[in-house]
Amino acid sequence: MAETAEISLPFFKMHGLGNDFVVVDRRAEDIFLSKSLVVALADRHRGVGFDQLAVISEGKNADAHLTFYNADGSTSAACGNATRCVARMLMDESGKSDLRLTTDRGVLAAEDAGCGLTRVNMGQPQTLWSEIPLAEAMNTLELPIEGGPAATGMGNPHCTFFVEDAEAIPLENFGPRYETHPLYPQRTNVQVAQVTSPDRIRMRVWERGVGITLASGSSSCAAAVAAARRGLTGRKVTIDLDGGTLEVDWREDGVWMCGPTMTVFSGHLTRQFLEAIS
Repeated sequence: MAETAEISLPFFKMHGLGNDFVVVDRRAEDIFLSKSLVVALADRHRGVGFDQLAVISEGKNADAHLTFYNADGSTSAACGNATRCVARMLMDESGKSDLRLTTDRGVLAAEDAGCGLTRVNMGQPQTLWSEIPLAEAMNTLELPIEGGPAATGMGNPHCTFFVEDAEAIPLENFGPRYETHPLYPQRTNVQVAQVTSPDRIRMRVWERGVGITLASGSSSCAAAVAAARRGLTGRKVTIDLDGGTLEVDWREDGVWMCGPTMTVFSGHLTRQFLEAIS
């Protein structure tokens, strides 16, 4: 295993609707990524800056395996927009129009949706309290929390508040209050969702370990599932986020999420930067 201080580490900067990622490809070399390196890399002033770090490694019976880190160095089993971004990069690299990717969430299918869009099956939603997980048995469709939010797992935990006006919620205070709620032993992503029509939701997102984000794929899937379970929408909806629009379709084989991706630049972390990390 190579020491990070001995190399100049290559990376890609990508985003899906402003939900931004650093992508490190370690298929050719097993590069060690310490928590301190992840946190330093996430720093938007002294590093590169990202909402999540996505690491590509060789997959078993799959095109690749993906591992995700939040900006605070914690890990996440799922990251929908990062999965779409990496899927697009791998499809462009290989010439394939569909892929099988493995994550800690399981095997995810990805496909070229045409017109520059990428579609990913995020798997079946988790709606049992023990799967999400919550701290104790309860009805996940309406938690015993002020505002009666819904809980959903998409490989990571979510707490969706349905509100009359998503713009009116002070997310910078609201988000961290519920991210660490005792009902969520692993913390949670927080969404404020305004149903604007039977097939459309306006949503804003607070991501655990990150903060306010312009978009979130797994949050979009969770909100769509919660809205459909409550009968507020159908199973196919458009999610309007601060950074743009995603299409979510809850099918029999899982929750499919579709939207654009962008590769912004590629670069190398310098040896000076890597050696400065304690």
